[in-house]
Amino acid sequence: MTFTRYAIYYAPPADAEWSRFAASWLGWDLETGTMVPHPNVAELDIGAITDVPRKYGLHATMKPPMRLAERQTQAALEAACKAFASSQKPVSLDGLHLARLGRFLALCPTGEHSALNALAAACVTELDSFRAPAPAAELDRRRATGLTPEQEENLSRWGYPYVLDQFRFHITLTGRLPKPELPAVVEALNKHLIPLLPAPLEIRDLALMGEAPDGRFHLIQRYALSG
Repeated sequence: MTFTRYAIYYAPPADAEWSRFAASWLGWDLETGTMVPHPNVAELDIGAITDVPRKYGLHATMKPPMRLAERQTQAALEAACKAFASSQKPVSLDGLHLARLGRFLALCPTGEHSALNALAAACVTELDSFRAPAPAAELDRRRATGLTPEQEENLSRWGYPYVLDQFRFHITLTGRLPKPELPAVVEALNKHLIPLLPAPLEIRDLALMGEAPDGRFHLIQRYALSG
């Protein structure tokens, strides 16, 4: 398959009960590259709730989607990801909790997560030679949302505003929701997903992802953190 962009994710283990439920909640299994049926949760239109994040699959972004730089290849990126992961230690989190980020819902880390932030920062900086400069239209679109000076600096240097000190690990579960709809979705996730979440959560690998021409992300390869 030919990919238009690449990204580095934390992709939850495909065989865990919580990640199977969350992948079906989104409706896209990035491990198999297939649509999966949504769970049946009374009175919720899960298809509409998850329409925006569906194509990305169940993940937390570690290095944001990027086009390959000139003269770089997917094979070279795969080799670099393997070498990078072999130099990094696994990360342990106390767990995850459901958080409201603006008008969307996501899973965020509980407790101390400085090692996780350091891993994400290393993904951004150490693999940046593979990133082609973002097109001007993309930069303008991000600036139109209103950026802080730190975010503008990140956008100019790394092609994305929310990295390094502006990074916040999160696993997106919904698109932007109308305020009246939020309580019912929170209640459903608290009932069906939150009891399944592991504590602690061990992050043992990173996933190289590819964006297909239709915009959906597919798993290319997992790389064990073995430093």
